[in-house]
Amino acid sequence: MTQIGWAPLLPVWMLLVLGALGLLITLIGFFTHLRGTGLRLLALLVGLLWLADPQLRHPILQSRPQDVLLLVDRTPSMNIANRTALADQAVKSLQRQVGSLQGMSLHVVDVPGGHGQGTRLYEAMAREIPGLPDLAAVIMVTDGVDQFPLTHLPAALTNPPGGAPVPLHLLVTARGEETDRTLPLLSAPPYTLAGKDAHIRFQTEDIGAYEGAPVLVTTRQDSGAAQKLGEVRSGQPMDLTVHLTHPGQTLVELSASPLPGEASLLNNHTLVRLQGVRDRLRVLLISGVPNQSARVWRQLLKADPSVDLVHFTILRSPEMEDDTPLSDLALIPFPTHELFEQKIRSFDLIILDGFQNHNILPDSYLHNIAEFVRKGGGLLVVAGPEQTQPGALQDSPLDSVLPAHVTPDSVQTGIFHPRPSRLGQRHPVTLDLPPANSWGPWFRLLRPDRTHGETLLETDHGQPLLILDQVGQGRVAMMLSDQIWLWSRSARNSGPQAELLRRLAHWLMKEPELEENRLKAYFKGSTLEVTRFSTSPLPPGQAEVTAPDGHTTSLSLTPVGGKEGILTGRMAVKDLMPDRIWTVRQGDLVTCTAANRENPIEDKDLQATATLMGPVSRVLGGATVWLGRNGPPALRQVNGTGSLFGPGWIGVPRHQVAVAGATRSRALFPGWLALPLLLILWGLAWRREG
Repeated sequence: MTQIGWAPLLPVWMLLVLGALGLLITLIGFFTHLRGTGLRLLALLVGLLWLADPQLRHPILQSRPQDVLLLVDRTPSMNIANRTALADQAVKSLQRQVGSLQGMSLHVVDVPGGHGQGTRLYEAMAREIPGLPDLAAVIMVTDGVDQFPLTHLPAALTNPPGGAPVPLHLLVTARGEETDRTLPLLSAPPYTLAGKDAHIRFQTEDIGAYEGAPVLVTTRQDSGAAQKLGEVRSGQPMDLTVHLTHPGQTLVELSASPLPGEASLLNNHTLVRLQGVRDRLRVLLISGVPNQSARVWRQLLKADPSVDLVHFTILRSPEMEDDTPLSDLALIPFPTHELFEQKIRSFDLIILDGFQNHNILPDSYLHNIAEFVRKGGGLLVVAGPEQTQPGALQDSPLDSVLPAHVTPDSVQTGIFHPRPSRLGQRHPVTLDLPPANSWGPWFRLLRPDRTHGETLLETDHGQPLLILDQVGQGRVAMMLSDQIWLWSRSARNSGPQAELLRRLAHWLMKEPELEENRLKAYFKGSTLEVTRFSTSPLPPGQAEVTAPDGHTTSLSLTPVGGKEGILTGRMAVKDLMPDRIWTVRQGDLVTCTAANRENPIEDKDLQATATLMGPVSRVLGGATVWLGRNGPPALRQVNGTGSLFGPGWIGVPRHQVAVAGATRSRALFPGWLALPLLLILWGLAWRREG
């Protein structure tokens, strides 16, 4: 701080004496009316002021270290065009210039992104500032978009210990303001019933340009060809109706025509994943007699919210004779006509658990069940000793769809352990179940004299236990033991009861994920993985992978060690083209997949702009420099409170501190000024007196 001080040429007491004498002489002159007295008084004051020697004292300043924080945007959006090259050029230029500036240190911080994090330059700045006590400036090299803007300016920038605000210079990696066209999805249903229509709403947005430009929108569904939806205006919502033909996932790709001069075409596409689900599945469970497995089936099916269960237990057969009047029986009559004649087609699956007919169902109703299977329904028969008695289901019209036949003496008792058969080790119903050596034992089974279909479970002696078959358009399964409920009795004798029965029921109801022969493809990072499933051993083969741009590549599929009927292949993809449909074909099987966006937040806006971060820079007194137009700026150290930027340069306020006890003085009334003034005043006074 500048101060005024005194360095008298004579002792102070002498100055006071001279002043008193001069004042006395002046008073005498005034009383005697002596001419020139006023001029002599002025000369006296000038002389005293010169002898008192007033001085202007300035503190001696010493430069203090300066920290400059350089934040470099390294998010995926910087890979567009030449943004990364411009950023690297600016960083090297600033590092080179800092080396020639005294006392300045440059702290370079690369701010990564990706993995859905977006750009977080402000967060990085707030994290780094506390570690830089001598912060003089902040420089950001970026495309100008931060998805997490500041809610308020940090106090370390607006009110630092030094007093003056810390400037924030913005170096944008572009030639100027850019534009970008996006295709945001407004609404899409999470689930839609198979066979129904799904309604999608979307719109195009032109960021950095005027809305209302014409846009051509096309759509592509799964492996089909692209179709034009028509021309719309940007900013206006558009509706699309998609008919879902099957359960499972349906991919719909939407594309917008390019905006002239836009920054990137990466976000001109949107992928809609529509999930087709069945209507509530209706299951008819008929227990021939009260038994333990009925509870198992009931708990399993009631726990599934997508299943409507209708359960009947036969407590009294028509042949049973006792003296109880019918009016006193608290039993519901079995609605055979309604179930097996009128509403049989409303069910998806019929489960006959320990069902012994005993003239409960006439042959016409059993024939209806067989026709129900042939026309696409599912049937599961859990067989026990009742199948060896007269009037069993295998002696009825239902025998034409059952995959196994037993003889009257086929009941076997004794300890045995269920095991997946060789086919069961690759069938989706029993694939990858817990190891069979941990399964508990059963104690009763039926030995068939003939079977057809696929045996998935067998005993440790090779006797079939679970047989699956496809009849017409429907499916049927037969369990040749009624003791699967034993797996729920104790933890020591447990087994994969719930998972096995759930898979079995959904296979009978044609769940797509449980199809025996299917092709599956998905992206894992930048790698496309393809798996081919089959119930029969497969030799190595080839799959055709068609990229969204139409380019086709062959992918080798090789067997998985220890798993017959499964082929896999992997292919590294350089250009993922997210939200675009990839098609994979292997023989008659076709599947589609798409790579997810790794950075959905950042991909919403890929333009380079100064409209978002520029106002913050202006508030802090910083500059906005377009690196693509002007190149890296020169870096200067600036004294005082002047401008911190100019054409081709940006400034860093110089930090200085006063040296304790050291000052620099300058005389306010030097001798070269005092002596002429004294002579002039004395000359004027002498002339006035004469």
